[in-house]
Amino acid sequence: MKRMNRVLAASAGALALSGFLMAQPPAVPAAQPGAPQAGRGMRAAPKAGVCPLPILPALPTLTEGSFFARRDVPHGKVEAANYMNYAGENKRMQVYLPPDYEKNTNARYPVLYLNHGGGDDDTAWSRENERNGGFTANILDNLIAAGKAKPMIVAMPNTRTCATAEPSPAGADDKCSQEYVKDIIPYIDSHYRTRADRESRALAGLSMGGFVVMHTGFPHLDTFSELYIYSSGHTSEAALKKFDEYYGAAMKDPSFNDKFRVPLYMGAGETDIALKNGQKDLALFNQYGVRNFWVLSTGGHEWANWRRYLFQTAQVMFPDCGSK
Repeated sequence: MKRMNRVLAASAGALALSGFLMAQPPAVPAAQPGAPQAGRGMRAAPKAGVCPLPILPALPTLTEGSFFARRDVPHGKVEAANYMNYAGENKRMQVYLPPDYEKNTNARYPVLYLNHGGGDDDTAWSRENERNGGFTANILDNLIAAGKAKPMIVAMPNTRTCATAEPSPAGADDKCSQEYVKDIIPYIDSHYRTRADRESRALAGLSMGGFVVMHTGFPHLDTFSELYIYSSGHTSEAALKKFDEYYGAAMKDPSFNDKFRVPLYMGAGETDIALKNGQKDLALFNQYGVRNFWVLSTGGHEWANWRRYLFQTAQVMFPDCGSK
């Protein structure tokens, strides 16, 4: 009997212990540092852009020439335009007009402002030379004829004496920015049938011209809505640090991406002397969550690449997505 009582007591104790254990809530694993938790502290998902995200067309191969060859398609024309800038200097730019510009007199066109590299001038992008020319007219003529690019005006100014590798604070425009705002854009809008609004202006440039894109484009996103940087990036840590100091707060603002109708574009060759500089700028843009296209191509710091970048980006410029 005593033995049976001991067994019953042990069983009752086990049941009591079991009941105690089962009465406790199941253990919850400790949250990992930085992990989002259901119901609170969830990280907000990035917003989509103000325009549908385009798909970048494939680049032609480095040695392909058909995309910039003169084909049996309607042709636009390139003409020289002379003006006096705000500093009293006589300046010149080349202007590409699309094939239907003279016939379709009621039409108005968006404008791509396209900048050359160091040591060159306003004729570089329109020059028809495989080694040192952009073939802009042929590239645009072929794309427009194929329905792959919008008919557009391309203004190609001479920024040789005003471009700088050093950024300026917003509100303290450098020489190129002043010339763009005071002279180049007003000249184009007053002498040609443009759509004179920010949604219809894009800014692109190669190498030194990429400095113009960053140092004129970033402080003037009220003037331009698309920026394209070909083979460029700040050449010193000090300049990149200044750029961060001047524009970091703007890039950090959640509304900054809404200023771009097409994500910021950067392209460089895998053997490009500007590759590492561009990657450093890209790292800064990524740090602040700036939406961007990054294109790494074969080849180096050469026209074979820059023509390809123009071919690729011209096909996504000026999307039809309302006025935003």
